[in-house]
Amino acid sequence: MRIDNKLCKPIEISIEKLYPFEGHPYKVLDNEEMEVLTESVHAEGVISPLIVRPLNDADGYEVISGHRRLHAAQRAGLSEVPALVCEISREEAAIMLVDSNLHREHILPSEKAFAYKLKMEAMSHQGTSCQVGTKSRTDEMIGESTQESARQVQRYIRLTYLIPELLQFVDDGKIALTPAVELSYLPEKAQTYLLEEMRR
Repeated sequence: MRIDNKLCKPIEISIEKLYPFEGHPYKVLDNEEMEVLTESVHAEGVISPLIVRPLNDADGYEVISGHRRLHAAQRAGLSEVPALVCEISREEAAIMLVDSNLHREHILPSEKAFAYKLKMEAMSHQGTSCQVGTKSRTDEMIGESTQESARQVQRYIRLTYLIPELLQFVDDGKIALTPAVELSYLPEKAQTYLLEEMRR
């Protein structure tokens, strides 16, 4: 099978040999959706294969797409899962990881923020980005693939500068995006002070 012109080999992989993508931005939560997914996996197995890449320094594979399916398979007691093994670089894997998850119905602001940041860093390392001032700047390229403006991409990435507690407030809907972006420019100490005031 080919994914974006990359030849990927289908195999069954032991769950013990699968490792999460380092720094992946999407949360795997034990919530109601996970309960439904686990029940489905228990009844029918993992229907859609995970996408993984071989780890060079270990006898294992890094998960690119399918972290939630993997967790459900672990909860369902499976020992192996179907996967497509793709020989790709970390940068290519990061871009694929982000793109394969952005279509999900429920994506937290923090997930989108770190996803955009991860993709931007990967594209920059690949040399995909162009000089500032050209039409194909990295944030514009990301925006085109997600149907958001370059400015909106930048605003989401700013959320990664919030302390974790304030970012959680954004995820919980207690702080809207615009004020959250403004708060992200505050030093960490000032953000911590603000958090203490908000909790009083």
